[in-house]
Amino acid sequence: MPRRILLFLIPLLLLAALAYPRLSRRLSHFQQSRQAAAAIAEIGPRLHDGDLIFQTSRSAQSQAIQLATHSAYSHCGILFRRGNEWRVFEAVQPVSETSLASWVARGKDGTFVVKRLRDAPTGLTPAALRRLRAAGEKYRGKGYDLYFGWSDERIYCSELLWKMYRQATGREIGQLQTLREFDLSHPAVQAKLRERYGKQIPLNEKVISPVRMLESRELVTVR
Repeated sequence: MPRRILLFLIPLLLLAALAYPRLSRRLSHFQQSRQAAAAIAEIGPRLHDGDLIFQTSRSAQSQAIQLATHSAYSHCGILFRRGNEWRVFEAVQPVSETSLASWVARGKDGTFVVKRLRDAPTGLTPAALRRLRAAGEKYRGKGYDLYFGWSDERIYCSELLWKMYRQATGREIGQLQTLREFDLSHPAVQAKLRERYGKQIPLNEKVISPVRMLESRELVTVR
């Protein structure tokens, strides 16, 4: 190959190699957004205020949560309709809400599960829903709890939903556990525990995990 052509091609190949990961991520994000839009169009008419939604998060701690709880589901939120749009109220940094489309696209592979109170027609009356919204508003703006403590100063995803339902309806969605009841044996889980707590791991701290809420007998599957 002539030297002149080679000198021309090398920069192009280098640019292509540098651009490929970015283009690949954009394509993946576009595909997930399309999948999310299709899924939301299908499920949208069947959603109710107060439904709980679960996904596999792509956050830094998601793998440790999955390993410790033996479940793929590591994040959750609660659905409320605002005007013509479904919104997800969730404990991130800080507690806030986002559009359902953005929330679904943010999760792994754009997949999600929706659950509903088993006796929603009688258990989630307009008055109960107002109490549920009000319970959530008390936590809006609070920081995310990286240490999974049970106080209200900071709060994590499943804790937010559990406390909202407990305060608004008196119902406990999912069984509380202590940290020692989780599977803490995997090196990735142990590394995350050392990162968060050092040597003082609060093994007796009350915890509610996404999977305990997901599997609660108080709920039925919508999707």
